[in-house]
Amino acid sequence: MEETVLEEPICEEAILAEEIPEVKPAAMVNKNGVKAEAATASGGVASGGGGAASGFSGTKIFTWFMVLALLGVWSSVAVVWLDLVDYDNVIGKLSAYDADGDGDFDVEDAKVLLGVKERPVSLVQKEAKEESAVEEQTEPIVKEVIQTTEGTEEEGQLPLNPSQEQQAPEGESPDAVGTPAKSEDATEESFEGKLAVEAGSFEAEAAVQVEERNAEDQPEDMLKYKAKKKKPKLLNTFEKTIKSEIDAAEKLRKKGKVEEAVRAFDTLVQQYPQSPRCRYGKALAEDDLAEKMRSNDMLQKALSTYKEASELPNATPDLIKATLKKRAERQQFLGRMRGALATLEKLVQIFPEDMALKNDLGVAHLLIGDNKSAKRVYEEVLAIAPSNGFAKVHYGFILKSENKIAESIPFLRDGLESGDPGTDDGRFYFHLGDALQRMGDDSAYKWYERGHQRGHFASVWQRSLYNVDGLKAQPWWTPKDTGYMDLIKTLERNWRTIRDEALSVMDQTTGLFVPEEENLREKGEWGQFTLWQQGKKAGESCHSVPKTCGLLERYPEATGCKRGQIKFSVMQPGTHVWPHTGPTNCRLRMHLGLVIPKTGCKIRCTNDTRAWEEGKVLIFDDSFEHEVWQDANSYRLIFIVDVWHPELTQYQRQTLSPI
Repeated sequence: MEETVLEEPICEEAILAEEIPEVKPAAMVNKNGVKAEAATASGGVASGGGGAASGFSGTKIFTWFMVLALLGVWSSVAVVWLDLVDYDNVIGKLSAYDADGDGDFDVEDAKVLLGVKERPVSLVQKEAKEESAVEEQTEPIVKEVIQTTEGTEEEGQLPLNPSQEQQAPEGESPDAVGTPAKSEDATEESFEGKLAVEAGSFEAEAAVQVEERNAEDQPEDMLKYKAKKKKPKLLNTFEKTIKSEIDAAEKLRKKGKVEEAVRAFDTLVQQYPQSPRCRYGKALAEDDLAEKMRSNDMLQKALSTYKEASELPNATPDLIKATLKKRAERQQFLGRMRGALATLEKLVQIFPEDMALKNDLGVAHLLIGDNKSAKRVYEEVLAIAPSNGFAKVHYGFILKSENKIAESIPFLRDGLESGDPGTDDGRFYFHLGDALQRMGDDSAYKWYERGHQRGHFASVWQRSLYNVDGLKAQPWWTPKDTGYMDLIKTLERNWRTIRDEALSVMDQTTGLFVPEEENLREKGEWGQFTLWQQGKKAGESCHSVPKTCGLLERYPEATGCKRGQIKFSVMQPGTHVWPHTGPTNCRLRMHLGLVIPKTGCKIRCTNDTRAWEEGKVLIFDDSFEHEVWQDANSYRLIFIVDVWHPELTQYQRQTLSPI
């Protein structure tokens, strides 16, 4: 082999120009079994000079590939060394797609952006544009308002007891005047098991801004665009510099590591004591921990931290709003309705243009039975936003509670038709239908049907709101159906004893029989004398009828029925009770006839009308629509005994909230 002697250094160009030895492809066998080689020397001879061109093609292409590769390497080095590209800026732009707040763009962010996964509600949204430092450092909105109104009510305010709710008489309407009801299984209890006031029925949905014109007037895609555009700005100027630390603590909370989140936010609060966002994060973490621990003490701690966060300087308006709304919500959960009212009053003073907050304030007044103040609030809202559906249904409810039946109908109807958040509620369908029935308008059943289709009523006939799913539902029951044969036989065998004791206390001078106060009568007089209420004896009533109470003591299905009453009911001639339904499907109602006129007294349940007999028990499910007429010439006296629905378990009977 001939040697090549290098007499001088080879420059870079020589290396690039040097011909690389050609590598021959493996011989291929064609379909005739003959080996064929690509670009061989023999092939070059056969082609008559084509071999030189073929060799040039294979070698030069590889050479140029190497040139381009080297240029790419040197270009990359130049970009980094000479800082030709601002990588920090590029990465910063990618953070705009950080949908889950963990500081990077990953698979979870992609799921959110593609709609596969919901964006976390409490995620801190990054501002699209940096606000000027002057604007960010401006003192938060009306700080003095928070301070001057804080003393309205102390946090030690005792929660209202559900037993103080106005009680419904025979047939009971789902709501007493000013005492809102709620659907079953949404009953809230404090963490230690104390029953909180049932606040959820009128509670406005958090963070919902009600538009001043109907949603139907706007295209659906436009509404979604507006909802996406409205993002809370929770970070002030300084907090943007520590956003990564806040996000790290927030990520722990969202992943359910609440103990670690509390510690992380507590550390941030110690490092940055003037940061409203850090303190708000701590409050949220304490709130989550309270739920996990089922601890009222921890929830009370969270309430204090919410308050601290809202009062710090440089808190953004959105953070003040979010913090105080959360605080009011948790106060209501604990049954501290007046404390929640004070918090919402602060919010309305700080944000007077926010109609959703005013709506929440109206609800807070309703929850303490202050219908007059609630009415004033909703009048203010409707003066500014006349198509506000939430305000309309609540204003209509208040008018109906004032027995302004005709006036209530357009507000209830228009509010439901608006479809605004917070209007799709069983009570409003119930009261609109009831108002229409009382005005003789058969369209009531159209609204009952709509309420049934929306899932608020079990059927058009069965319209109770405090329900347990799956219980046998029929308007009329036989003694055998109930399984309470022993109780029924005891009542029927001793009906004269029960009657005589009732007659002994019917003297008007004793005042033991009180008028029905639920506005269920179209006309006439209807009185009752209660012995048991919500599973407990009603005061000293049994002292007046000791034999009757003695007969019932051994029947816990009646005396322990927390969703019913045991009482005498007397109805005078000329009385008509409107069609109505009871509040729950958890009980059955027994009527023992004591003094029954021969004609003129009847009761309808659904489309089946019956009459009482002395000494006999009628049994029906009063969650179905029923109606009563007393057109006799003398009074009608019956004994009402409510019992648990026979299909309820012992555990359910013990844990269901009283009504």
